[in-house]
Amino acid sequence: MKLSILAAVAVLSPVAALAHDGMHANDAYARSTNPKVGAVFMQLENHRQVACTLQGVSSDAAERVELHTHVEEGGVMKMTRIEDGIAVAAGQTHALNRGGDHIMMLGLAEPLADGDTLTLSMDFGDCGTEEVQVVVDNQREDAAPADHHHGDHQGH
Repeated sequence: MKLSILAAVAVLSPVAALAHDGMHANDAYARSTNPKVGAVFMQLENHRQVACTLQGVSSDAAERVELHTHVEEGGVMKMTRIEDGIAVAAGQTHALNRGGDHIMMLGLAEPLADGDTLTLSMDFGDCGTEEVQVVVDNQREDAAPADHHHGDHQGH
């Protein structure tokens, strides 16, 4: 009996180690800016020995899902699309947060209600694809610059 338990532990141990041998999303949540537009925030954690780049995201919850960031133009923060992905260095984390890099969901299939769960498919190129469950929390108050501009996303 002892031998079979040890054998089971030996077989399962590598699986447990592999569970964190890639990219991981921590504390993923979404907020809605209007019934057709939402944003997703999280912390990306790279458990690999090489840099990984988030190249794209898709979800059945929206017509388009894009990577965005904020840039300062003339003293005003404006949102812009990230074309070349979001790199996460080996063994490091990268925050997707309000006022910084984040995921925009444009053309929502339905408004995001508190407590809803969305599934994102995150493409990390050579580092693989990760499915991430995101909870909608429209009440969440994370730090964000007071002067950032969402106007260019209204009406999408």
